[in-house]
Amino acid sequence: MYETNYHRASSVEEAVRLLAGAEDGKFLGGGQTLIPTMKQRLASPSDLVDLGGIAAMKGISDEGGAIRIGAGTPHYDVATSDIVRNRIPGLASLAAGIGDPAVRHMGTIGGSIANNDPAADYPSALMALGATVVTSKRELAAEDFFQGMFDTALDEDEIVTAVIFPVPEKSAYAKYPNPASRYAMAGVFVAKTGGMVRVAATGAGQNGVFRIAEMESALAANWSPSAVAGVTVDADELLSDIHGSAEYRANLVTVMAKRAVAAAG
Repeated sequence: MYETNYHRASSVEEAVRLLAGAEDGKFLGGGQTLIPTMKQRLASPSDLVDLGGIAAMKGISDEGGAIRIGAGTPHYDVATSDIVRNRIPGLASLAAGIGDPAVRHMGTIGGSIANNDPAADYPSALMALGATVVTSKRELAAEDFFQGMFDTALDEDEIVTAVIFPVPEKSAYAKYPNPASRYAMAGVFVAKTGGMVRVAATGAGQNGVFRIAEMESALAANWSPSAVAGVTVDADELLSDIHGSAEYRANLVTVMAKRAVAAAG
């Protein structure tokens, strides 16, 4: 691991200021991706600006028609929150299945979406629920925030401070995890709000998270697992690697969609 200067910010403003003064600084959320990358000598930032000490970026609040989750909130807190369990059970279930206990206690929702790993779980929830990403500069719709594999709309000095999730009538998430990493080989989040249905898949797309319009139309007409049973996604747009072919993932997406709808009730 390369030498680096460590800073622990106590506010968003201080974090931005510390990064501006660094030669090649990086923000540090839960460290579940950046620290292992540094240990493998694949990254060598001159400075780390730790966001873990910013109290304003933590916590979960019920705002009536939406749930606001601070970007520094660990996965474990999302999974065990009574607010999330009661209002958006699909999101609580998703958080409970991330990694292992150590990862869930250290990793944060903000760090996860800022990294935008194509196999991460949260992006599918943000897309399916129509969430809003709040940053130190602006607010972004989830579909504008995620821009491709490991790519987001964030500027270098921009920090995710919170995520606002509209409360749906029904929601659920189902994934087929890689048995070693627990990352999704295919994960599908379904959400129904009024007459609108959103379906988003993660772990399978070449460009990261994506919505499945055909499944959304089918479920809007008939909310049942059978409605998506015959819907398949184009394998040409999916990942193919040592863990599974694109065709295998295409089948997994349909199977996970059926399971998610069944779980949503």
